[in-house]
Amino acid sequence: MYRVFSTGAGGNYLTSGTRLPTLNNMAPLPNNISSLSAAEKFELIDALWEDLESHASTLSVEQAGELDRRIAAYEKNPTTGTPWEQVKAGLPKR
Repeated sequence: MYRVFSTGAGGNYLTSGTRLPTLNNMAPLPNNISSLSAAEKFELIDALWEDLESHASTLSVEQAGELDRRIAAYEKNPTTGTPWEQVKAGLPKR
């Protein structure tokens, strides 16, 4: 695992030296992101993904077993499921 950003005086920086937007005030974040180059945006995505992975919870044995069971049932007969469009249409509107 590698770090695509570092902490220095005045904040966090991508390896390219670009200062990351602070999250204390989320309002300017989209403007700051749009000023990043494509490569810097990918670096930021990598940093966010790495951080999310480090905080990810693991499935219990029971949860993993249930997912395996559902995947096997779907693979055995994929037509028995309900299409997403039908499920979505049945959800309450916000």
